[in-house]
Amino acid sequence: MGSSTHPPRPSLSGTVATSATPACQHRSDDERDHQMEKLQFALAVAVSRGDAIRIQDLRNRIAEFGDGGAEPGT
Repeated sequence: MGSSTHPPRPSLSGTVATSATPACQHRSDDERDHQMEKLQFALAVAVSRGDAIRIQDLRNRIAEFGDGGAEPGT
C-alpha cells in the first residue's frame, strides 16, 4: 500500500512514548505553579483582611509547598 518514495511513518507507540513525558512534566509544573498562585492569592486576601491566623496558616503551607525562591507575581 505504501509508496516507495515515502519513508514509513513512525509507529504511534514510539511517538507517544517520546512526547508524553515532557508533556506530563509540563502539566505537572503548570499545576504546581497554579497551586502556588492560589496560595499566594489567598495570603494576599488574608493580609488585606488582617486575619492573623489565616496568614500564618497560609505562610506555613507556602513554606511546605516550596516557593522556589520566586517573588509572588514574578
